[in-house]
Order: sequence, then C-alpha cells, then structure tokens
Amino acid sequence: MFSLKNKTALITGGASGIGLAISQTFAQAGAMVHILELNSEQAQQVAEQLIADGGRAEAHAVDVSNQGQVLETINQIAAKGPIHILVNNAGVSHIGTAETTTEADFDRIFRVNVKGVYNCLFATIPHFKANGGGVILNMASIAATLGLADRFAYSMSKGAVLTMTLSVAKDYLKDNIRCNCISPARVHTPFVDGFIAKSYPGQETEMFEKLSKTQPIGRMAQPSEIGALALYLCSDEAGFVTGCDYPIDGGFTRLNT
Repeated sequence: MFSLKNKTALITGGASGIGLAISQTFAQAGAMVHILELNSEQAQQVAEQLIADGGRAEAHAVDVSNQGQVLETINQIAAKGPIHILVNNAGVSHIGTAETTTEADFDRIFRVNVKGVYNCLFATIPHFKANGGGVILNMASIAATLGLADRFAYSMSKGAVLTMTLSVAKDYLKDNIRCNCISPARVHTPFVDGFIAKSYPGQETEMFEKLSKTQPIGRMAQPSEIGALALYLCSDEAGFVTGCDYPIDGGFTRLNT
C-alpha cells in the first residue's frame, strides 16, 4: 500500500525540515522526486543523498514567489513526462502582531506563503488537466484555524492556504484533481532549534521542554510523521479524499484546555 512507483512528485521547499521528510518518504515509496528549493546547494545535496539511498531525485533552484521561474521549471519537468503530485510546502515564518508587523514583513510572508502556492498551482494544474488528473497537497497550519499569539502575518498566510485548498478542490473535481492540506502544530525541525537558541540563549533545554508540552500529547511532532500523512494523502489509497484539512497536532486543536 501507499506506493508512489511510477509517480512524479514536485516538492517545494523539499530540502529542509518537513519538506525534506516528505522528499525522503516519497523517494522511499518509489516516486521520482523533484525538489524545488531556493537554496540550490542544499537541494542538490539532498537529491544526491536520495539517489545514494536508492531513490530517484532532481534538484531545481526556484524562488516560488517568482512566477517566471516557477513556470519555466515546472514546464521543463513536464516536458520530460507527466507530473502526478504537487506538494506546496515552501514557506517562511514570522513572529509579530498587527502592530509590530512591518509592511516589508507582511509582503515577504505573502509573497512566499500565499503567492508561492498560487504560482505553483498556476503552473501545474494545466499539466494535470492535460494528463487526466493529479494530486495537490498544501502545507497549512493550525494557525489557519486557531488564534495563536504573535503570529498575525503567518496566520493570515496559512488561512489563505487553507481556503485556496478548498477552492481548488471544488474547481477541479471534474478534472480528476484532488487537493487537500495538512495543518501541523509544532514540529521539531532545525528552524525550531534555531529559534530557541536565538531567542532564549542559555535556556535551550528548558524552552524546548516548555514548547513541547504545549501539545497535549506532550511532545513536538517529528517531520517523518508529517511525511507519512503526506504519503497517504498523495497515494492512490486516498482517492476518495479531497477538499479536506488534516490537523496533525498532538491534540492541540481539540484537546487543549
């Protein structure tokens, strides 16, 4: 079950954090993985490691906020054969309220987290239609549906991802295109470690424990757990699933009191 053999998958931000875990999981499941990543050196290193581990992968230097780059890259990939899966994972974070978020901060979050998803949808959906269908998975967040302190612009962007997911799922039912999103709570990635080290120097262990326990289950998610859910939603076994948001949050959404 959950084989992606003979499938071609595009994964934005696929060389670090959650995106890296999805790239690894999809490669292990047999997919040809195309990593679309701003950091070209990191993307190449990951692609080479996936190949060394027996998978198939290619790295592409892409700024998802640049529609021209996105169109050129995805069209080049599509010219080699059908694309079956698009994972819109690339994103950036920001801490701040409506008062402390500068216009530059807001624009940066919008360009990457919202326009970046749109650009990839815009470039990929015509290929899906031409090939008889496809699967889209967007990376949202519990911030899309819950009030989180100091996450004004980030929450805005993930709310947009959630509603874009619903819109695309509705618009392309007749084209055999499924579209879902995942909403993680806190996931233990290098970004989290860097944030703690920068914000709480000397208190890293204490703060990691404190942040872990904000999830009712008592820990952060591992990126591989997000990758496993992504694999299911992009597999043929999830063929009856579209227009859904999947919280993967250790009970945060429903069990936090």
